[in-house]
Amino acid sequence: MAGLARSAAGGRSPWLIASIVSIATFMEVLDTTIANVALRHMAGGVGASQDESTWILTTYLVTNAIVLPVSGYLATALGRKRFYMGCVTLFTLASLGCALSPNLGMLLVCRAIQGIGGGGLAPVEQSILADTFPPEKRGQAFALYGLTVVTAPAIGPALGGWITDNFSWHWIFLINLPVGALSLLLVSIFVQEPPAVQEDRRRFLAAGGGIDWVGFGLAALALGSLQIVLDRAVIDDGFWSPLVTWLTVACVASFVVLIPWERRQARPAVDVRLFGYRSFLAASLIMFLVAFTLFSTTQLLPQLTQELMGYDATTAGLTLAIGGIGTIFVMPIAGKLTTLVQPRWMILVALLWSGAALLHATRIDLGMSFWHVSTLRVLQVVALPFLFVPITTAAYVGLPPDKTNDASALINLMRNLGASVGISVMNAVVVHGAQFHQNRLVESATETNPLWTEQLRQTEQALRGAGLGAWEASQVALAQLAAQVQAQAQVLSYMDAFWLLGVAVLVLWPLVFLMRDLPKGAKSGGHG
Repeated sequence: MAGLARSAAGGRSPWLIASIVSIATFMEVLDTTIANVALRHMAGGVGASQDESTWILTTYLVTNAIVLPVSGYLATALGRKRFYMGCVTLFTLASLGCALSPNLGMLLVCRAIQGIGGGGLAPVEQSILADTFPPEKRGQAFALYGLTVVTAPAIGPALGGWITDNFSWHWIFLINLPVGALSLLLVSIFVQEPPAVQEDRRRFLAAGGGIDWVGFGLAALALGSLQIVLDRAVIDDGFWSPLVTWLTVACVASFVVLIPWERRQARPAVDVRLFGYRSFLAASLIMFLVAFTLFSTTQLLPQLTQELMGYDATTAGLTLAIGGIGTIFVMPIAGKLTTLVQPRWMILVALLWSGAALLHATRIDLGMSFWHVSTLRVLQVVALPFLFVPITTAAYVGLPPDKTNDASALINLMRNLGASVGISVMNAVVVHGAQFHQNRLVESATETNPLWTEQLRQTEQALRGAGLGAWEASQVALAQLAAQVQAQAQVLSYMDAFWLLGVAVLVLWPLVFLMRDLPKGAKSGGHG
């Protein structure tokens, strides 16, 4: 099973295969953010409240998280190509169901099915690329893969806002139909099931091929509970909510049992033993950190511009899209550099850049122009290709070739967990930070503070000059200054969030020294 035996190209160009398997993955990753800006419209369309509408996002993320860690197991058991095409089919049909849903219940069911189908796409694509390209070429292949998982979340809000503003929210899901159909057609014609992968499946079935139902159930309970807790904690006031409390207990208990159980299984549903490989462990932790910062800032910037600066959904999304365009141009450079520079050194420099860019973002204010906001985003994401590509490349160094499916599943799970934890934690930082800063600012808004009294006097005079009476001018001036205090408190909370993200990135850079170097002159089919 050496040489080209593991390649899915079957004698065709590996780049053709890489392009084909990226189509459906881009569609799936896009769906993690494209619906965010259309929640209000979807809620109105299915007769749901704004609070209930958040379950449209949560349901997808829960089922997606459940499938991710076991996707490598399922790809081996069912056959990688068959599993991939099944995921594309399920995702596409569920998208049609979402678009046609007449009520919230049906929409949530279809979103859950969509998450199940989408959960297997990115890991299988990544394992196909790892097997189809030799180690010295994987960096360039993963650069193409990086375009899907880095730029799709950035483009999603802008595209979703434009579709919603110009058509209707139904088209957010309907656009998946031609993409899914094209993916199925191309995969069925061009992507091969290589002999080595067929042999992996044959040996798996010969050994019994039984499903590790206990491991699967524990993983589903742990990750499903964690995802709901992360999404509902801020909305439901944290542990004051019985749902959040009990799901937290279920999550912790499941993880405590899952890890020793899976370590004892000959063929575990979630192969936690892969974290025993030093390079894979470091790559997984840094991937978690990268996703934590990428997705949380993807949430924070549009939130800031829409709530405090009056941007509509399309304009707010464009600030992210400009950053996404920047990564498109930089990604091929990062892929090429992985053939010249060891991954750990690229990651180290990129982490330092990202940390500095996040600290620079603490200089935000409400007078920023559109281009100022966009520049902040470009600075934050321009280093992502120099993180994502070498992390993905280094993750496979030292792993046995038959562990590609499982490794791809776990590295993508870490990406999704980082995204979910990042969004939840940073939302909590903003909410509680705004309350803290408002309390501190209000303490200074008294008659004993000459700055406050002078500002109040000047505002009253301006309002009286505009024709208001003395009493009315006094009340309006007080309301205006109170609104300014609240807005400044929110700005300070966003500054706190960017500061914490920057410090986290800069503190965790020593992780790169756990990584092993990519072997020089490695040949196709090996994993270092």
